[in-house]
Amino acid sequence: MRQGFLYQNPSVLWFLAALGLFTVSVVMLSEVTGVAVVSTSFVKTLGKTLCLCLVAIAMDVVWGYCGILSLGHFAFFGIGGYAIGMWLMYARTEMIVLGSLEGQVIPPTPQEVSDAIGNQIFGVVGSSEFPLIWAFADSLFLQLLMVVLVPGLLALVFGWLAFRSRVTGVYLSILTQAMTLALSLYLFQNDSGLRGNNGLSGLQNIPGFEATSQAAISVVFFVASAVALGAGYVFFAWVVSGKMGSVIKGIRDNEARVRFLGYHVESYKLFVFTITAVVSGLAGALYYPQAGIINPGEIAPIASIYLAVWVAIGGRGRLYGAVIGAAFVSLLSSWFTGGGAPDIPLGFYTIQWTDWWLVLLGVSFVAVTLFFPKGIGGLFDYLVRKP
Repeated sequence: MRQGFLYQNPSVLWFLAALGLFTVSVVMLSEVTGVAVVSTSFVKTLGKTLCLCLVAIAMDVVWGYCGILSLGHFAFFGIGGYAIGMWLMYARTEMIVLGSLEGQVIPPTPQEVSDAIGNQIFGVVGSSEFPLIWAFADSLFLQLLMVVLVPGLLALVFGWLAFRSRVTGVYLSILTQAMTLALSLYLFQNDSGLRGNNGLSGLQNIPGFEATSQAAISVVFFVASAVALGAGYVFFAWVVSGKMGSVIKGIRDNEARVRFLGYHVESYKLFVFTITAVVSGLAGALYYPQAGIINPGEIAPIASIYLAVWVAIGGRGRLYGAVIGAAFVSLLSSWFTGGGAPDIPLGFYTIQWTDWWLVLLGVSFVAVTLFFPKGIGGLFDYLVRKP
């Protein structure tokens, strides 16, 4: 008798129940309801954390299940942020420009309006002309398409070139890191069309919702992030289960044997690499309106390395492990680097966690790799193991 999807994946229902309870609790305790136990800034932090959990799941599927250690998936996350950030910045600037020009005796021409918007956006890099990549910035629908299409096409082309050449292991990891570094260095240039090192800012100001409080907007994005995380979890749980999941995990364990059995390994790897890139872009599109700013530093290779660390600490090969790792490390990082953790005076030296957090993270990663390779998520294996 064939068993159902939920029967084969009991963690899905448990995860959705926990996520739903968490979401409702945060909303009820937020400032928008008047209770104000959870501040607006912390709601934004939690919303951003849920987005990081989603991209961590994508990383877990491509690495923990398929065996592809990609050190460039956070680049797709950043591309999604840039795509939606372009519309947010354009629409917001357009409203400001139109407001300043309102009431003039001679109405401005469309070209004058466009020049004024360009000057506001690109004046910081000494330009006022819109680059070609901003051609669709005035359309929310088209920019949302870019959130999906640009990461997907980049991953499709890169993956096709790499997998057809049968590049594997550390060499593939180096290639993904090189792709990320090249993209980051390009975006740092002022003539990249995306304001260079300044990046895109003011993304928390949602056009058309000027009268809406940040408390309400933060809750809306938090709920949207939770829904996206829940949908992503269910989708990827389906991907890694059944026959497809068996083939994907077989590629991770013994790629040559799976190819010998007649499966087109490159097609499976390309599918996993591309679909996880698309989901990473969607996660970035939800993250950066809550962060309020995006710059090329967000796409630097170190960000993708952090992503791999989260998955390793949480427990790769377990979707819930990726969520646990991303949530645990990102929230702990906010606490340590945000001044929440007290300094430790030793007399001859004072440990300041804002300086030592990365050292602690690195030691934790090494310790987990050596002594507890199943990560935090592996604890559940011991709890549910039958006697």
